[in-house]
Amino acid sequence: MSTIKNLLIITACLFGSLVQAQSNFKSKSIGVGVVVADMEKSLNFYVNGIGMVKTGNFTINAEFGKRGGLTGGEAVEVNILKLENSPEGTDWKLMSFGKKASHPKPKFIQDDNGPQYITIQVKALKPIIDRLKEQKVPFLGSTPTPLTKDSHFVLVQDPDGTFVELIGPLE
Repeated sequence: MSTIKNLLIITACLFGSLVQAQSNFKSKSIGVGVVVADMEKSLNFYVNGIGMVKTGNFTINAEFGKRGGLTGGEAVEVNILKLENSPEGTDWKLMSFGKKASHPKPKFIQDDNGPQYITIQVKALKPIIDRLKEQKVPFLGSTPTPLTKDSHFVLVQDPDGTFVELIGPLE
């Protein structure tokens, strides 16, 4: 009987620490900072192609960039995009230092390490497909690809090579 009691106490302590660890976060989402070669091209892709909204911007000044260890002393403007303008939305933060990446643009997600793709669940793919075609964004693979009776998969890349998965019904 005491073995079961001890096991229950240990389980409760472990579960309690897991719950406590998860409650340490102030927000339910993660803000993602993305360095891009050309801010205007990237804003055009994400806002006019994908359909994100610009919700704000800020500047990291040179002094803070150096003191904080972010930029080594370079100032940079950060544009904040979201799927919709709501406090719960993930911040997709674009910044540019005006130079291309020092590595080749990936053809497939396995071509590089680190974050390679984002997944966006949508209510209807057709309007996004139409906007991306208008921008002459190439579709990768044989997309749209059916996933289920009501869901399709579309894969494109942003101007810097980040893969963007779009999942949802065609209409």
